[in-house]
Amino acid sequence: MLRPVTDTDGAPFWEYAARGELRVQACAGCGELRFPPRPCCPHCQSFQTDWRRMSGRGRVWSYVVPHPPLLPGYAELAPYNVVVVELDEAPRIRLVGNLVAGPGEPLGSLAADRLRIGARVRVVFDDGLPWWVPERS
Repeated sequence: MLRPVTDTDGAPFWEYAARGELRVQACAGCGELRFPPRPCCPHCQSFQTDWRRMSGRGRVWSYVVPHPPLLPGYAELAPYNVVVVELDEAPRIRLVGNLVAGPGEPLGSLAADRLRIGARVRVVFDDGLPWWVPERS
């Protein structure tokens, strides 16, 4: 899988992820949460930022299951899912990732017929990358 390319604004997201924390950028002026990270708040134009810890819980807002033809490195992994997760604390923030059957499980471990819009999920981290797992009630 491709590794994320970090920039100055997004580097803290990946540093926290490497420690197993899901954090999103917030404006230190007005408190507005924002993702993707950027230097200036679109609401109050402040350049002051903070990184707020999220619960890591959310719901599947959308998903897709790619099938070949794909780039060579991805074709061997298919079929697998790509989910868009809406965070509980910030419904306007949606993160893209993969949903797996459980912590430490491989890509493709959750059958495509188990994917549901609105399904409750929580974040887990594997090698500094956020992955999503079904939340058990």
